[in-house]
Amino acid sequence: MRRKLTPHRMKQSSAFIVSLLMLAAPVVAQDTPVAPGLSPTATPEVRPAAEATPAATPTPEPSPTPKPLPTGELLNSLSTADLQEAVRVLKASYIHPEKLSDEELSRALLEGLLMRLRGGALLTAAPEPVQQTAPHNFLAEILDEQIGYLRIGQISPETVSQLDTALENFGSKSLTSVVLDLREASSGGDLEQTVEIIKRFVPKGRLLFTMRRPAEKQERIFTSNQDPKFSGLIMILADGDTGGLPEILAASVRSQTRSMILGSRSAGRAVQYEDRKLPGGAILRVAVSEVVIPGMAAIFPGGVTPDMEIPLAPDVKKFIFKTSAEKGVSQFVFDKERPRMNEAALVAGTSPEIDAYRDERINGSKHAPKDTVLQRAVDLITSISIYERKPR
Repeated sequence: MRRKLTPHRMKQSSAFIVSLLMLAAPVVAQDTPVAPGLSPTATPEVRPAAEATPAATPTPEPSPTPKPLPTGELLNSLSTADLQEAVRVLKASYIHPEKLSDEELSRALLEGLLMRLRGGALLTAAPEPVQQTAPHNFLAEILDEQIGYLRIGQISPETVSQLDTALENFGSKSLTSVVLDLREASSGGDLEQTVEIIKRFVPKGRLLFTMRRPAEKQERIFTSNQDPKFSGLIMILADGDTGGLPEILAASVRSQTRSMILGSRSAGRAVQYEDRKLPGGAILRVAVSEVVIPGMAAIFPGGVTPDMEIPLAPDVKKFIFKTSAEKGVSQFVFDKERPRMNEAALVAGTSPEIDAYRDERINGSKHAPKDTVLQRAVDLITSISIYERKPR
């Protein structure tokens, strides 16, 4: 008696067949080519030379082999009966039955599930070592004397303190717009400190996000319980390196403030993982809780879609972030004005334009690359500010 599959078990079966097909491929061998009109074992008839050969009867062309659909697309279209029959045929007929033992079937099922869960579960040989990388430092700067720039690095209590100092400075200069750069923010850190950063921008009483644990039917709700330290226009910068806690930060601020997200799609890791040690020592990391942002699509696994897609080459970004940590980001936003001929130069008999060109050729100096994402954020803030000041 065949047991009826539930939708959940059907997904597992689909994952199982993906890996099973990989395990057993190729399952169909190509036929040996045969001349038209002859069977593979037939012996052609020999006629005397003098005997006339009758007109040949047209041989119908063989049916073309159907082109297979992409495995994932075809697999998802199979019914429950198709899934059951496919597994039954493989177990009964495949030429290497030892590859379809219970142990191998379990390996195929796990492999298929890890592939289809897209980061929802990860298998490692041992706990991941702490990466010894340079710390991501917090950076605050005022651009063009009217726009506050904040780059979040490691999310920690120290970062929250530095953020408070920067926002107080922005307030003392009556800045009404801020760029919140999350493209270098570390995915690790403290969830509670992430909430504290969000509260600096979101109005009091607003729902920030919900952490749902479906397996245990639990929900943890996070709200803002204090007045924000900044309530102006916010441009949030994010990209594929923005994952985990920074994604929660970006999406929460975007959903509850006057803001936009610029850059590229985020990593899609706004989940909480738990590590389970297997009997043999391997670690299975499982996503057990998912973040839900009010009014926004699910972040996991697709990521946060920016309001404006703006590309930036990874090597250019790396150079800009490394250099700006010491010299600031303004040089990567605004073009340096080229020296022009003036009255003083005429009196002195010099040419600033020629001198600047000669210095570039001799010293090999080049114009600094531009952070196109940050440039568009500054352009948008400038345009919106001009529009809002315009008499109605």
